[in-house]
Amino acid sequence: MEVNLLGIKINAISMEESVDMVARFIKSGRPHRVLTINPEFLYRAQSDGELRGLARRADLVTPDGVGVVWACHLAGNSVPERVTGIDLMLRLVERAARNKWRVFLLGAAPGVAGEAAAKLTSQYPGLQIAGVHHGFFSADEEAAVNSIVRQSRPDLLFVALGAPKQEWWIDRNIAKTGAAVAVGVGGSFDVVAGRAKRAPGWVCRLQLEWLFRLLKEPSRWRRQLVLPLFAWKVFREYKLKKFWTKT
Repeated sequence: MEVNLLGIKINAISMEESVDMVARFIKSGRPHRVLTINPEFLYRAQSDGELRGLARRADLVTPDGVGVVWACHLAGNSVPERVTGIDLMLRLVERAARNKWRVFLLGAAPGVAGEAAAKLTSQYPGLQIAGVHHGFFSADEEAAVNSIVRQSRPDLLFVALGAPKQEWWIDRNIAKTGAAVAVGVGGSFDVVAGRAKRAPGWVCRLQLEWLFRLLKEPSRWRRQLVLPLFAWKVFREYKLKKFWTKT
């Protein structure tokens, strides 16, 4: 099932259903793109047709963040739960260990992907890490990176280059890598490797993860300004328009 939010289709499925869908993608062997969409992406896409096109080409779009879940509810098209990049990655890694999927980690600073891979293989016995590569490569080196990934024969490719850079990279290169599924996961490698701290569980349950990240990284304040703009856009589109239409 899909819902339409500000012109972007989002899959209205749970975390477990998302993992099952990725499993079907891998079984097909054909390249698939997974996008975990947040309010910033949605807001920017309103004035950027290329970003909208990028989202529409994705094979699975999940609501990454409480803001998107709230917006879907306000629009009258609720989704079961938020499906964030890091949570989806960890659930997929768990399934990968059971199903013997080969996993490649691409992105983050030199050394981080390797550290994350070591933590994951320790936590999920049987996990097959096909390879790792840092994200500090130039456009001229892209073909060489694709070749490295392809030679590792991955089923599942996690790309941690930051949004939307990672989504653009996946869009250009997924078919060249040989992976059946590519997922953009932002700063997840740093968290798994222990180089960055994720918000405590109680903060996540209170839906204040965005505030925790802002306090940890004050330089993010400019990006956080998008949140009230996004909220106003959603409210105006789905509440004010209906109000004026009725009157």
